[in-house]
Amino acid sequence: MAQLDLFANDVRVLVDDRTGRITYRPNLVDDATQRRWFESLLAQAPWRSERRVMYDREVDVPRLVAAYPADATQPGVVPEMRSIVEAACEMPFTSIGLNLYRDGRDSVSPHNDHLNELRPGYPIALLSLGSTRRMTIRSKTAPRRNLDLDLEPGSLLVMSYATQRTYDHGIPKTHDPVDARISVAFRVRL
Repeated sequence: MAQLDLFANDVRVLVDDRTGRITYRPNLVDDATQRRWFESLLAQAPWRSERRVMYDREVDVPRLVAAYPADATQPGVVPEMRSIVEAACEMPFTSIGLNLYRDGRDSVSPHNDHLNELRPGYPIALLSLGSTRRMTIRSKTAPRRNLDLDLEPGSLLVMSYATQRTYDHGIPKTHDPVDARISVAFRVRL
């Protein structure tokens, strides 16, 4: 099991004000651990494609998705990942969602998580595995803030509940050659 360095102080605070709190920890786990987790999830997660209605037509969602409940029935590396993320965030999570960005054509448009599905006051934690991908984080109101953050393998981004009201976040398409990335989203759902 990978060990969390409890004495490391490499958490970067990106936002901490009335709009919420966003932190980034570039090296939650070492490269060998994140690769092992990535390869395990890539091979074993119940990946599926989805379709969604956008702009009055049904389109393919440009990524694959999977999900696990945060309980004792989790397979493979999921309990290990959950334990490390919960220790880093000092709280339990009740749901784990996965997004597989196969290459630069896969993306997610700027959005915020559905607040009606989340327990108020609890953050969302995003663990990145595989290739580095850029996330855009943009404030919805003044003062306008635009953050472009390269989410590195083994990193953890934590966004407070409040930021889901005040910021959008997304993974844009890129023409740069990129390998696959898995985003593991930990949430506390109602």
